Amino acid sequence: MDATTPLFPSAFDVQPPKGAEDWKSIYPYYVQFNPKRRQAEDGKFWFCNSQHWPTPFRPFDLIMVDFATKCLGQYNTRHLLVPPANGIDYRILNGYVYFAPIAVEPSQIEARIPQFLERAGHYYQNWDSLLANWKTKVQGAVAELEKLSFDDLPDVVPLEWVTGGKGLDNTTDLMKAYDDAIMLCYRIWQYHFEFLNLGYAAYLDFFGFMKEQIPSIPDQAIAKMVQGVDSELFRPDDELKKLSRLAVELGVADALKSGTVDEALAAVKALPKGAEWIAAWETAQDPWFNFTSGNGFYSADKYWNEHLDIPLGYLRDYIERVEAGETIERPTEKLLTERDRITSEYRDMMDLEAQEVFDQKLGLSRTVFPYVEDHNFYIEHWSLGVFWRKMRELAALFVRNGFFENADDMFYFHRNEVRDILWDYCSGWGTGAEWQGPSYLSDEVDRRKEIMGALASEPPLPALNNPPEVITEPFTIMLFGITSESIQKWVGAKEDGAGLSGMAAAPGVVEGVARVLRSPDQLTELEKGDILVTPVTAPSWAPVFGKISAAVTDIGGMMSHAAIVCREYGLPAVTGTGNASSRIKTGMRLRVDGNKGTVEVID
Repeated sequence: MDATTPLFPSAFDVQPPKGAEDWKSIYPYYVQFNPKRRQAEDGKFWFCNSQHWPTPFRPFDLIMVDFATKCLGQYNTRHLLVPPANGIDYRILNGYVYFAPIAVEPSQIEARIPQFLERAGHYYQNWDSLLANWKTKVQGAVAELEKLSFDDLPDVVPLEWVTGGKGLDNTTDLMKAYDDAIMLCYRIWQYHFEFLNLGYAAYLDFFGFMKEQIPSIPDQAIAKMVQGVDSELFRPDDELKKLSRLAVELGVADALKSGTVDEALAAVKALPKGAEWIAAWETAQDPWFNFTSGNGFYSADKYWNEHLDIPLGYLRDYIERVEAGETIERPTEKLLTERDRITSEYRDMMDLEAQEVFDQKLGLSRTVFPYVEDHNFYIEHWSLGVFWRKMRELAALFVRNGFFENADDMFYFHRNEVRDILWDYCSGWGTGAEWQGPSYLSDEVDRRKEIMGALASEPPLPALNNPPEVITEPFTIMLFGITSESIQKWVGAKEDGAGLSGMAAAPGVVEGVARVLRSPDQLTELEKGDILVTPVTAPSWAPVFGKISAAVTDIGGMMSHAAIVCREYGLPAVTGTGNASSRIKTGMRLRVDGNKGTVEVID
C-alpha cells in the first residue's frame, strides 16, 4: 500500500468531540500518543478494541486495560516465548483503546520454537493438574479480596494498641487494604492469561494443520470440530433454566411472574413448596450469580448477586417458555452429533500418517479449548465482580466522609489518584487538619463527567494509519476478525448499502427483524425472533440467546466470545462486519447467512 495515502487517519490528526477537548488530562501519559514519537506511532497499524471496550471508560477503569494488556503480553513474550507473537502495544484516543500487535523479528522466530515447545509442552502434558491448581489460586485470590475491609478511621487509636505497644495506627491497615486490592487484581489478571494463550495456540496449531491437509476446508468446519464444550461459563444460564423448570414443577411459577424481587420471593415463600424453590435459588447464587450483564471491564457493570432483578428477569422469560412447552436447553446433543460427523468426514480424507497427527492435535484442542470460555467466569465475572464490589465499599467510605457526593464519583479518578485521595483522608485524620478533597474533588468530578459524556457522543474510528499489506498475526484474526479483507470492507463500506459481510462465525440462515442494542441495559428490549445487532456481545448475554434468532456484531473473529457462544447455542452469527450496528436500524428486516458471513437488508 502507498504509505503516503493511509487508509485511516493518524491519531495526531483526529480531533476530540466538542466538550472533550481536554480529555487527555484524565488519562496517564503512558497511554497517550506521543507527538515526540510520531514517526514510530504513525508507523504502526492500530485497531480499536471495541470487542472488549466498546464504550469510553472512566479513568479508574483503565486498570483493566493496563493489567489485561500487560499480562497478555507477558505470557507471549516472557513466559511462553510464542514464536511469531510478542505482546500488544496500546493507546487511548478519545476514550477508546487502540491495539497494535507486536510481531517477533523473523530472524528470532526459529530460536524461540524449542523454548516455546518446552514451556508450552509442560502445560499441555500436565493440563489437568495445573488447571486444578489454577482454580485453587484464583479462588484463593477471591477469598483474599473478600477479607478486605474499608472502615472509617476511628476517633482515636484503640487503647489496646497503645498499651500493647503496636506502634501503628489504623491508616496502616486502610492503605494496605487498598494496595492489596490493586495487587490482587493484578495477580488475577496474570492468572487470566496463564492458560488462555495456550488454549488459542493449540487451536491455531490444529487450524494450521487442517489448512495444510485440506486447503479448501472452511474455517467454520474446523471450529465445529471443537464445539459442544461443557463450559462453566454457561453454568449461570443453566442454573436459571433449572430454576425455571423447578418453579413450574413445584407450582411457584405464578408467584415469580410479577413484582419486585422481594415481593416475588415473599410470594414464593408463602406457598407449600416455596421453601424448596427458595433453597435452590439461594444455592445457585454461590458462585453462579457472581455474573455480570457486562464484561467485567467497567466499574459500572451490574452483577447478578447485587442486582437480583437481572437473573429474575431472565428466569421469568424461561418460565413462560417452559410453560409453552419450548425446549430451553442448549442443543448440545445436536452439536456433538454434527461435530462427530464433520470430524469423521475430514479425517477419512487423510492418509494413515496424517490421521495419527490429526487425532493428536484435535485431542489436545478439545482438552484445552474449554478454558477459553471457562476462564471468563472465574476471572471477568467472579474475581473482578468481587474487586469492583470492594472498590465500591471504598467509594462509600469517601462519600461518608464528604469527599464525594456519590460513590460512583470515585471512578472518574485513576487508581493512583484514588490512592492520593486516600492519603489525603489518612493524613488529615492523623494530623487533625482539614481534608483537601471535599473542597477540590466536586468541581473536578463535574469536569470529568462532562468530558466522558462528550467522548461517548461519537463512535470510535475503527483503525489508525496503514494496515500491513497482509495481516497474518493469528490472534488478531481469530479473536478480533481483523483480516486484510475486512479492513478493505471498512474502507469501502457504503452507508446506504443493502448488504454487509463479515466472519462466518456460526452456521445457519435466518430472516428476521433487527434489534440494535448498544448496552446490556437494553437486553430487555429484545423480542422473540429478533436478530441481535450490536457492536459486540458479552458472554453473559447467553440467557437471551434462546430468544433471538441470530447475532450480528461489528467486531469479533472465529474464536471471539460472540462466535463461540452462538455456535454453542445453535444460532447463526456474522461477526466482524465493521459497522453493522451503525448501518442497520431497529425494525429493518434482515437475512443473516452464518454459512457465508453475509447480512442482507431485505425490507
